Formats: sequence, structure tokens, C-alpha cells
Amino acid sequence: MPRGICVLLLLLLCVPRAHAVLEIEITQGVEGGAPIAIVPWQVGPGEAHPAEDIAAIVSNDLYSTGLFSPVDENEFPQRATRAREINYQLWRNNGIENIVLGDVRANTMGGFDVQFQLLDAIRGRQLAGYSIPAETDDLRRVAHKISDLIFEELTGTPGAFSTRIAYISTQVADNGDNRYVLQIADYDGYNPVTIFTSDWPLLSPAWAPNGERIAYVSFENQRPEIYIQEIAGGNRSLAAGPTRLNSAPAWSPDGEQLALTRSENGNPDIFVLDLNSNLLTRLTDYSSIDTEPVWTPDGESVIFTSDRSGQPQLYRQSLSGGGPQRLTFEGSYNAGADVSPDGEQLAMVHGNGRGYQIATKDIDTGAVGILTNGSLDEGPSFAPNGSMILYATTYQGRGVLAAVSQDGRVSQRLRLQEGEVREPVWGPLP
Repeated sequence: MPRGICVLLLLLLCVPRAHAVLEIEITQGVEGGAPIAIVPWQVGPGEAHPAEDIAAIVSNDLYSTGLFSPVDENEFPQRATRAREINYQLWRNNGIENIVLGDVRANTMGGFDVQFQLLDAIRGRQLAGYSIPAETDDLRRVAHKISDLIFEELTGTPGAFSTRIAYISTQVADNGDNRYVLQIADYDGYNPVTIFTSDWPLLSPAWAPNGERIAYVSFENQRPEIYIQEIAGGNRSLAAGPTRLNSAPAWSPDGEQLALTRSENGNPDIFVLDLNSNLLTRLTDYSSIDTEPVWTPDGESVIFTSDRSGQPQLYRQSLSGGGPQRLTFEGSYNAGADVSPDGEQLAMVHGNGRGYQIATKDIDTGAVGILTNGSLDEGPSFAPNGSMILYATTYQGRGVLAAVSQDGRVSQRLRLQEGEVREPVWGPLP
């Protein structure tokens, strides 16, 4: 879908209660991940179970990547809660490769000590074990941390379960007008925090690489302008001077520059803004629309959407000069790219006459894989470890967020109880 239509749709969104938690619903699951048994966390004698179900959070985290298949508790071959009780042969015979055991106990500080062990059922040994202190209201964070540790131990790649996402929602003010809200939340939609609220549309949030600032587009002065805002302190500043159009900010990997779409003489092109000197450098100069820039991880190129061929396609422009290189040829529409953290894959909106889905493209081989089956999926954003892709879609006539594993086997939906939410972007690793 052309960017202008996407913007128009956003302006029509309406969400009451922008502070509401995004609800998670698994919408697709395919068996094939590594079997892992996550035993419910035990509590001390006479102690009440904490409000958060740590085992359930860890199970959902690992399952969402498509790499793991948590085993139903009813299929455990034995009721063991301690490593010394484990009969590894029984678990191996049931095809279970790894076992997670844990307990949570009240400590003398009024909080909890959360412990867990990761066991290798194939080799019959412990792979990892930790004890993590937690406050009562901090157990979800600790559960995500446990998932991170397990994921890294078993894959060699850092987990992304302790990361945050940003998105735009809209609510109805008392006078009936729309109010636009930039929010951040845990990767699974919990613990939302409002960063900025405006009576004018907000678009295109983009995380700084250190996770401390967000750039976004605001229409508060009745024209699109790019602002940068500190997450902790709330200080915000204008990043690019007024023209007919400033949009689609994208941080360079070192956090020193912004690539952006800027209109001079009525034609949108890609520019790079040095945030230290405020110097603007033009990257493209063509009569077509060039927009939606994103950096490659090495910081040497920018990938962007252009209709210079007559249809929206993706191009790569080196910062060292030369002409842009066309990257996509499959289908009539390829736009809104994000680059995987290893620089090997593109996530993009792919259209072939039957709607718009999220697809990936291997930059070296050119292979394209369709990951979703919606009619209007857009805004893909890679998890900072590349394991999942966050995107916006529609469900029952309203905008929601969704995430799909990088291989497309597992997908989940994140939605507000009422209203709509759009423009998702995944933050960096903490």
C-alpha cells in the first residue's frame, strides 16, 4: 500500500484507554521446535504462590521464537522438582531434550529469590543455574531474564525477551477528537508507558541504538517534523528544520546520524542528518518518491523504498556514492524494509495482487519467503536478535500488532481490549 494511504489510515484510528495493556493471543503454531520441559516453579513451605506464573511466561517466550516446543505438563514422564530427582533416561525416551526447574522463595528483604536450573537431558547434566533477586512487582522482568539466559545458552544468541517495543495508539478525548499517544512497553505488551501525547498525528517512532531516545514524526505545527525525545527525562528537540516534508527517521548504528525523508522543491528524497553538526547530506536526487530509509548494520549503506521503476521497490544506496542498486523484483510491491541484525535478511511489505503480507528476502541469494497471510500487514521490525518480526495488521476491522517467528512457524497477536494500535518498532537489546 502506498505510504500516503497508510498515513491516511492512521489518521482515522481511534483508541480509548491508551494506557491499557496489549493482550497476547497465539494465532498460529507449528510443531517442530526443540522439545523443552518447563516445570512449574516451586514455592517454599507455607508460602503463597506469587502473582506471576513464571513458568508460563518462560514457556510463551521460548515458544514465540519458533525454535522451542514446550512440552505439556501432563506429558512429563515423572513428577520431579529437583535436579537430583531427575531420571534423564525417562526424559530422553520421551524425546525431551532440555528441562527447566525452578523455585521462588520469599527473602528477608520483602521480595523473592527466583532460582532456576537448565538441564541437558541428552547428556544428563546441568547447563546453567542462577538465583535472581526480585521485588514483588518485578517478577515478569525476572521471568523474561530467565528466558534470555535459556535462549542464549541453547542457541548461542542473546535472547530478546527483556527488550521493549514502541508504537502509536490513539484515544478519544472528552470533546470527541482523536488524541495520539506514543508508548513503549515490554516486548509482549506488558508495562506500557506513555512517552508523548498530542492532539496531532504521530508517526514513525524509531529507537536510538542505546535505547535511551526515540525519534518520531509529529504534526503538532501542522506539518510533519521530526523530534528526538529522551525516554527517561522526557526532554525533546526538533531534529530537522521545517520544509514541506520531514519524515521516516532512522538512526545510524552508531547513533550519530539520522537518515530521513525530506522534501525540497516538492520532491521527497533521502537525506542524512549529522546530529552533532546538524549538517544535512543528500543521498538521492530523483524525480520519484524516495522514502522509508533504514541503515544496514555496518553503517555503510541505506536501504529505502522508491517508485522510480513505476512501482514501489527496495533499493540500496551506499554512503560512499554511486547510484542506487535495486534489491527487489518479485511482486508488484515491496516496501517498508527493515534489515536483520546480521545484515543478511530484509523484512518487507510484499504485495502480489492478493493483499500485502510480511516477507523476508535473503540479500545474498535473493530467496523470498512469505511469513504472514493478512490482507494489510505492514511496518515490519526485526527483534534485535533476529528471532522474531513485529508488524502491524488488522483484525476484526481494527489495527493490532502482531509478531511472527523469523521462520514463520509461530505467530501471535497483541491488541488493546478496545481500539487500535499501529506503527510498531522493536527496541535494542538492554
